[in-house]
Amino acid sequence: MKDLPNLDNDCFQVPTTENVFRDQPSTHKPRILLLYGSLRQRSFSRLAVEEAARLLEAMGAEPRIFHADGLPLPDSEDASHPKVKELRDLVTWSEGMVWCSPERHGAMTGIMKAQIDWIPLSLGAVRPTQGKTLAVMQVCGGSQSFNAVNQLRVLGRWMRMLTIPNQSSVPKAFLEFDENDRMKPSGFYDRIVDVMEELVKFTLLTRDRSDYLTDRYSERKESAEELMKRVNQRSM
Repeated sequence: MKDLPNLDNDCFQVPTTENVFRDQPSTHKPRILLLYGSLRQRSFSRLAVEEAARLLEAMGAEPRIFHADGLPLPDSEDASHPKVKELRDLVTWSEGMVWCSPERHGAMTGIMKAQIDWIPLSLGAVRPTQGKTLAVMQVCGGSQSFNAVNQLRVLGRWMRMLTIPNQSSVPKAFLEFDENDRMKPSGFYDRIVDVMEELVKFTLLTRDRSDYLTDRYSERKESAEELMKRVNQRSM
């Protein structure tokens, strides 16, 4: 370590295959939370999420959909509000998420952003989204666009989530669902199948390893320094 004088050797760790795969894989169904970004009676983002949930269930996952009806605007109520508590409990329960927003004025909707804004970076000592997987989707009223999914990726990174490479954008969504609100066969449907398959795979791969994958040198160092301060205070 002579060439790395700035390192705290007590906090420095060398990543190893043994440590990555040291824990036995869980056997319960992958827990996936799905959020959508519209309150319209016939919401195409909700219909897309419902199709995704059916696929996830067929792939052996346990999907749950959060409905944002009644969710207050961020900071207009405190966290004890029933809908906020419901959302946060589902986030804590989940091991992966699907976020699907309509594109409005070239961006995600306020309904979508409000849900994410109510999810804190930390709840006490727990970071409820850190290390969890994320799939992003959007529906479009017109031609295909990727503005909303690009924004959702930025938010996923900010929330310290593992956003999978694949994504879905459904153009002219009003043409892609039948009178029974089921998605018609198409390449756009096939892409949603791809995205859900990839999400389940990444969730299975990382859910038992997320604590190790997100264990950081800087935070270990900070924790050691805080512990030293407490020990020194007791000795005074």
